[in-house]
Amino acid sequence: MPTTVFDQFTRRTADVTAQLTNLGIPLTAPAPPPADLNPADPWASSYVVPVDRSSLAWCTAVTMLADHHDTGIDRQVLAADALLRELGVRGLAQLQSDLHAGAPVDFRFTRCPYCSGIGEDPTQPDCSEVGCAPWLEFAGHDHVCPVCHGDDYQPQWFAEEQMTELEELLADAIEEREERASLRYRIRARLYRRTVRA
Repeated sequence: MPTTVFDQFTRRTADVTAQLTNLGIPLTAPAPPPADLNPADPWASSYVVPVDRSSLAWCTAVTMLADHHDTGIDRQVLAADALLRELGVRGLAQLQSDLHAGAPVDFRFTRCPYCSGIGEDPTQPDCSEVGCAPWLEFAGHDHVCPVCHGDDYQPQWFAEEQMTELEELLADAIEEREERASLRYRIRARLYRRTVRA
């Protein structure tokens, strides 16, 4: 049976939700009751939206955390809940940056954890969900990935392009250094001739 690239996203959510079900963890993280929100506590969360643990974003976050910390997903459930509550889907880019010791992630060279490098939103939302302008609502309109913003994942092509650019910069630097060396040599030669004459 032929599969599409989007089947991997369905498989990812199915695997994680199956593990959650086997562990007895609910597929929805309930919102804290308003009585538990303490306005005097600076660390208290003001988010009252429940988290859908069967969404692709949550499954991606918990998988990234579990892989990075080399633990089971049951140990990372609350961290994934917090990430999605606080930052939403765009928090996956921040999470990936944090897991890379805070370095910015170049999605041209690093596969996006959410869309796996295809550059468009894997949930395939419609324009009303994303909030596209009315003149952009037409059949087949793609929506860029909210994590990598549609960066084209082609490490081989970009690496070759970057090497060409670096070689040009190096050649320019060598040429500039030779010009400066030549100028220094001429200045020294003139100063030497003046001192010899005197």
